[in-house]
Formats: sequence, structure tokens, C-alpha cells
Amino acid sequence: MAQVIGIKDMRAFFAIVEEGNISHAAQRLGIAQPALSRQMKHLEENLHVKLFERGSRRIRLTEAGALLYNRVENILGMVDGTVREIKEIGNGSKGVIRIGTITTSGVMILPDLISEFHKLYPEVTFEIWEAEGARIIELLDSRLIEIAITRTQVDNLTYDLLILPNEPFVMVMNSENVCGADDDTIKLSELESQPLIIPLRWKSNFIAACQELNFEPNIICVSDSIVQDLLMVKNNLGVAMIPYSGKRLLSDSDLIYKRIVEPEVTTHTVLAWRKNQTLSTACRNFIELFEKLFIKEAISV
Repeated sequence: MAQVIGIKDMRAFFAIVEEGNISHAAQRLGIAQPALSRQMKHLEENLHVKLFERGSRRIRLTEAGALLYNRVENILGMVDGTVREIKEIGNGSKGVIRIGTITTSGVMILPDLISEFHKLYPEVTFEIWEAEGARIIELLDSRLIEIAITRTQVDNLTYDLLILPNEPFVMVMNSENVCGADDDTIKLSELESQPLIIPLRWKSNFIAACQELNFEPNIICVSDSIVQDLLMVKNNLGVAMIPYSGKRLLSDSDLIYKRIVEPEVTTHTVLAWRKNQTLSTACRNFIELFEKLFIKEAISV
């Protein structure tokens, strides 16, 4: 039986979806546009499905095309990851380190870490993917990245971990609507009447903590975008709960930050990589530098 779809077809299909049209994909692949169009037509005929919606200037996928794109992303990630693992085993002086990070942890860690690493290994380059925590773990599992930096719960049976010390949450508020009696801290009970913007993964815990203090929080927005949260506070829409390191995302005299106390609310950042994945030497060197710079007493699980 003839092969229906091969790596060459997968790369061509993936490029078309990523670029948004066949012309740009052809340029990226270094082939003629008519040849790429014929290749996709042949692929659809072999699969007996339509992959693209015709008649639109920008490529739109059918339901079958969307499913194929999800599968191809994982397959190409695993293929490319395997090839990288083979090629980059060496002294770690060259290569590409692919990192997935959530916004706040990336801002807190990566600028200083990459700067120091670049001094030691100037020919190593980086690819950085930014997304919410669950998506970062998906990228790690599909081998599109080698290292995940997240605050999400991570299974220590599947991943090796380095865990940073706990980091406090703060409430950020507009200077025109300051709440709480203390200049630097705020009690959870002092938020009772405030319109609140809360991180999605902390919503249930936050509500439970407020209920223990006998009030229902006035949550007007649940959000995983800290930058958006800060901008909403700047527009005086409410008071936002963010990790302390989020202060580095927006420097603005209109914003006031107060650490949450009574009870204190904390989070922590995890650096994770797959136990069964052979890391490049460059990647191992990066992890060692992370441990040296950020973890005085490493918590390795």
C-alpha cells in the first residue's frame, strides 16, 4: 500500500498553515507555488478529504485540516526533537535551546539567565515560546521545547524539576482607588467591597479563602493575562491579584502594589524537563546555570 502522507507533505502542509497562504509558504520552503499547490491537491486526493476552505485570501482549514494540523505539529515536534537530540550531544558550545515559559516567570528569570549564559556560550541561540501553563506542558510533551518554566502543578514522576522558593502574591490597585490601611500590605478581609481581577487557576482557592472570612469576593474578571490585568487596573476597573514578579511587567506611577497577608498567598515557579528525554549538552548547561543563579539550596524532585 502506498504511503498516504510523509514528512515532506507534513512540512509543506504545516508551512502553509503557519504562513497563512501558499505563496509565502512556497517562499519559505524554497519551491514554486504551483508545485506546492499540486502537492496539497495530491495530498487531499490521497486522504479523500478537503483540508482547506477555498475562496479565501488567507488559508482557512476545514475540520479535517484542523485535526491534521494538530497531529502534524506534534509529529514534526517529535521528529525535529529527536534529530536535535542526536546532533546536539556534544560540548554544548553550539545549538538551540528551546524554552516555553509563562509571562511572569519568564520576565523574572530569563533576561538575567540568558544574558549570563550568552557570555559563557555566545554561539548558543534560543527559541522562547510564551503561553499559559497547561499549553507549556503540552509543548514539552510534544518535544517542541526542551525546558518548561511554569507555575502549573507538574508531575514529578514524568518530569525532572527545579523549584524556586515561594513567591508572594500582591494586589495591584490604581493610585486613585487605594484600599487597605497599611502602605505595603493588605489583608484579604480589606478586599471585601473591591471589584477584583483574579488569575484563573487561583480562582477557586481565592474564593474559598474569602468564604472562610465570611464574605463573597466581587470578582469582575478572571484572567490568565497579567499584562491585561495591569492595564485594566491602570484604567481603574478593579484591583488585580498577581505574583510579585509581575511588577516588572509595567512600571507606572499610577499603580500601587501591596502584599497579601492574613492569610499570605504564595506561588512558586518550576523549571521542568522530561525524564526520558536526552537533553543536549547546551540545555544541560543552561539548567546548571539556572540552579546556580536562582536556587541557593536546590529543591530537586
